[in-house]
Amino acid sequence: MSPSAALASDVFRFFALLTTGLLVVGGAIIGVVRLRFKKDVSHAWDSYRGWLIMAPIIGVSLFAGQAVAICFFAIISIVAFTEYARATGLHRDLSMTFISLAGIIGIAVVALARDPTTGEAGWYGLFMALPVFMMAALLLASILRNRPEGQLKSVALALFGFLYIGWMFGHIAFLANTRNAYGYLLYLVFAVELNDVAAFTCGKLFGRRPLCTKVSPWKTREGALGAVLISALFPLTVRFALPDFSALECVAAGLIVGVGGHLGDLSISVIKRDIGVKDMGTLIHGHGGVLDRIDSLIYTAPLFFHFTRYAHGM
Repeated sequence: MSPSAALASDVFRFFALLTTGLLVVGGAIIGVVRLRFKKDVSHAWDSYRGWLIMAPIIGVSLFAGQAVAICFFAIISIVAFTEYARATGLHRDLSMTFISLAGIIGIAVVALARDPTTGEAGWYGLFMALPVFMMAALLLASILRNRPEGQLKSVALALFGFLYIGWMFGHIAFLANTRNAYGYLLYLVFAVELNDVAAFTCGKLFGRRPLCTKVSPWKTREGALGAVLISALFPLTVRFALPDFSALECVAAGLIVGVGGHLGDLSISVIKRDIGVKDMGTLIHGHGGVLDRIDSLIYTAPLFFHFTRYAHGM
């Protein structure tokens, strides 16, 4: 990954043009609905403004190269973990919070390093072992305090936050080290967002039966099924981004996004309902917090990474 490689990549140019086109068309549709039909589009406008900021930032980060992309993903993970820590109360325990953040920074360092045995980009073996070292560090911190009260909750919150927001999401950084980095990253990010839009659209058009009433009241079974079907077919339309994948593998990759995206969304919803908050943050206007925006990507990134690694190597 580099600026020159991005400019030479048909995949990067295609997704850049596609995203630009969708933003232009989306803005035009919102404008027509508001001015011509006099409808309230405030919610759609807030979401659109969020994408006007997010899309260029993501594009520039990937265009700038491998190191910048990995650092960008690390920053996203740090911000998301900070939102999680504030929402759950973990931020009151500074030691556990800083140890977890140090672990997330360690993921970026490991992704930037070279494997000492193979010389390949990304120290994959150490990355897979990081949860063990994090568990040991958190337990050591709780022992050194010599104050057992409340330690189980603090350790559990810190470890879960690191594993889910740091380590699982950290798999996307290792996709930046692959031979087909632009293809894998751009497909995954775009497919996850398409899955969200498809679920919302199919739910509005065909939704009748709720999916999980107490976890996410507005999700419907029809919306989820429609999104899974669209996600399963989408890789077949962009097979140039996944050149080594057979048709069956493309469908499998789509199902990973379709099913995993919903599970990621519902997983964060469970946490939000449990602690009684609507959004994990307010950083992205119209979208909530960073963690609200990447919840589906957290779940799909490791599933897609390991599927790809098993099927074709990295």
